[in-house]
Amino acid sequence: MLPIPLAPSVSLRRFGAIEASDVHDFHQVVLGLDGSMVMAVDGVGEQIASGSAWLVPAGSRHDYSGLGENCQLVLDLPAASLAVPERLFDRARAVSVDPYMTQLVRQIAAGATVGIPAEPTTLAPHLRRFNWDAAARLCAAILSNTGAVPASRAGLSGPGLDFARIDRWLRAHLAEPLRIADLAAHCGFGMRRFHQLFIDAFGETPHRYLQRLRLDTSVTLLADPRRSLTDIAFDIGFADQSAFTHAFTRRFGLAPGQWRALRH
Repeated sequence: MLPIPLAPSVSLRRFGAIEASDVHDFHQVVLGLDGSMVMAVDGVGEQIASGSAWLVPAGSRHDYSGLGENCQLVLDLPAASLAVPERLFDRARAVSVDPYMTQLVRQIAAGATVGIPAEPTTLAPHLRRFNWDAAARLCAAILSNTGAVPASRAGLSGPGLDFARIDRWLRAHLAEPLRIADLAAHCGFGMRRFHQLFIDAFGETPHRYLQRLRLDTSVTLLADPRRSLTDIAFDIGFADQSAFTHAFTRRFGLAPGQWRALRH
């Protein structure tokens, strides 16, 4: 079984002719790149090639095999991650992708690693940034393709939100109080219009999104035993360790110290 990723990861994978099966505790998107493969999720099978993809929710059994030489772009997402609104994975589904997204897949594939990527703590900073940025861009495009968010709200055409731009800005300001007016201006909107577009796209307010983003980020930071809980709390914008511990425990069901102890 594949390890649970602590952060989004993007990689190139080749699938063999012998059928294999898997079930894992994270979401996965398999995007057609070169050649073809067949995947059946919860008993429903579809062929994947350039211009198509499978969305595999956490916990879904999937059987797969390659059809000759092939290489696909695979996006792994922690089930608790903020890289995409959770409703995208409310069910397994095969989807078609438009020419814009096909081009995006190839662009991201040019910078992706081959094979299952390493844990985030062992990646160089530029690779961690690449994975987060690629995940945000791919998920925004998938949302537009599936109709879960209109294209004008997925940042792909018209006056809509750019998910990757929002994600980058929030990560750069994790330790600071959220000023929605500043984020709205950064994205080219007035505060009221931005706030409504954000809720429509993500299903929650920017403040709730940022709170979950801070806690998701803390999981990656906790993997480094050299970092104290107090330092992590300050780095992600909590006033003190107590506030961080309370929010973390409410979100994940374990205190951050317990979480760290179980993983070392």
